[in-house]
Amino acid sequence: MVSFLSFSNNASRLTHTKIMATYSITVNGETKKIDVASDTPLLWVLRDSLGLVGTKYGCGIAQCGACTVHLNGTAVRSCSLPISAIGTSKITTIEGLSKEGDHPVQQAWQEVDVPQCGYCQAGQIMSAAALLAKNPKPSEEQIATAMNGNICRCGTYHRIKEAVVLASSKIK
Repeated sequence: MVSFLSFSNNASRLTHTKIMATYSITVNGETKKIDVASDTPLLWVLRDSLGLVGTKYGCGIAQCGACTVHLNGTAVRSCSLPISAIGTSKITTIEGLSKEGDHPVQQAWQEVDVPQCGYCQAGQIMSAAALLAKNPKPSEEQIATAMNGNICRCGTYHRIKEAVVLASSKIK
């Protein structure tokens, strides 16, 4: 289905037309159909169209990591990824990481008491989970590299690293 959304400015007689399309995407193991413009960032599809608000808006330019989700198991910044680029990829958000909130990274986050304000935590957890899925026993340097680009306004980086190390010990 394709629909058109038109905006006009009578003063300058400019007309802007956005083409809306229907996309079928897999989010947290469920297929969802959505009608959005092709350039809509995945972040806004998740939050506004699907009501999955665990993924946060931080900067809008893929520099802070608050919007991190998994695309086929790889950590990606959803604020700069247009829905048209998703195709058949599988998306996992913080809500889909584990049904009971018992993923080893989530457990470690609680045990170490990582969050302070909590705003960046979903993105931090998703980056850590992607790292540990690919490398269950990373070195401290590998942890630092994987978590680079996830900004914590409160500066809890030492607790974040400690939690990633603890989570890696929980993975069998």
